[in-house]
Amino acid sequence: MDHIFNKRVGAVLFLGFSSGLPLALSGGTLQAWLTVEGVDIKTIGLFSLVGLPYTLKFFWSPIMDRFVVPILGRRRGWILLCQFGLIGIIFGMSVSSPKNALWLLAFLALCLSFVSASQDVAIDAYRTEVLKEPERGLGAGVSVTGYRVAMLVSGALALILSDYLGWETTYMIMALLMGIGVMAVWFGPEPDDIGVPPASIREAVLDPFSEFFSRPGAWALLALIVLYKLGDAFAGSLTTTFLIRGVHFSVAEVGAINKGMGLASTIIGALFGGVLMARLRLFNSLLIFGAFQAVSNLSFMVLALVGKNYPLMIFTIAFENLSGGMGTAAFVAFLMALCNNRFTATQFALLSAFASLGRVFVGPLSGVLVDGMGWTTFFFSTFIFALPGLVLLWIMQDAVKAYESEAVRAS
Repeated sequence: MDHIFNKRVGAVLFLGFSSGLPLALSGGTLQAWLTVEGVDIKTIGLFSLVGLPYTLKFFWSPIMDRFVVPILGRRRGWILLCQFGLIGIIFGMSVSSPKNALWLLAFLALCLSFVSASQDVAIDAYRTEVLKEPERGLGAGVSVTGYRVAMLVSGALALILSDYLGWETTYMIMALLMGIGVMAVWFGPEPDDIGVPPASIREAVLDPFSEFFSRPGAWALLALIVLYKLGDAFAGSLTTTFLIRGVHFSVAEVGAINKGMGLASTIIGALFGGVLMARLRLFNSLLIFGAFQAVSNLSFMVLALVGKNYPLMIFTIAFENLSGGMGTAAFVAFLMALCNNRFTATQFALLSAFASLGRVFVGPLSGVLVDGMGWTTFFFSTFIFALPGLVLLWIMQDAVKAYESEAVRAS
């Protein structure tokens, strides 16, 4: 197993940190800053719109496939350019003020989201191209780990620092921490096969679609992408509400166990799943980890039946997040395997957008289901919602196994 712990995987780990750090700085942490400074609730609500670039990044990803920044190669050049932009924007936010320059701060937050989403596009493409097939699972796992740790740093740690150092100094520190990603991209290796960039913007926009949909079973692959994490998305959409309102744990207990231990379990699951993937390979990992995801939803059903029970709550949260982390590692590796390296940025952005459809639409439906059937039946239904993805995966096992090779990425 030692051969999969190498410079490529190390670069992916620290680039995952670089990817996750800006998110809270334009989201939850910024919201806390605005709240402390007495900004009215309607304006704070409007600030949530600055996160739109994260959902729209596939619109400009063809530009990052088509053009090459003339330093450090096809993908690392874009990453470095975005990182320098992020450092400048975060520093600019640190010297702004919600009291005196609110709309300048809003503009900078929107710029932060746009450049951060662009960095994500380039990092996803680089990770897909630089990792060899046996490394994809672990690469996905360490990327998730870096991302989650960075969210903790720019979220919880930033809030703590702001109490002692003030918001301006806190944001300056966050800008400096982006240097971790700069070092990672500077010392990270180039992919063995960087692919030939599209010859024109038209080709960069249209060819990723035509290439993907020319493959046998393309629509079934898209259905699998949407369905694979659907049950997990349903169960996770109202977890916090269930623990507080459904089984009456306190907010502090939910924060410590669901958020704290849940984060640790997700990281462990992603890393453990990534290591296992080197032995199990892609299809077996997707099937086994997907089955664990489905079964973990039943532990919430048991908790709903039993009621407030601390050991059962701890087991449920740990099991759900552990299996979810394992499933995420396998799923990200699957998305990487589906990309043609001529259009990695665009295809990964599009495929990940399809994957997020479930998370977007399950929230409103989950509330309706809980209201109509209660918590116990709801969590049993989330187990049922996980099964179509597993059945489709089993039906498509020959196609999925074919993507375990380098055939698509090298074509």
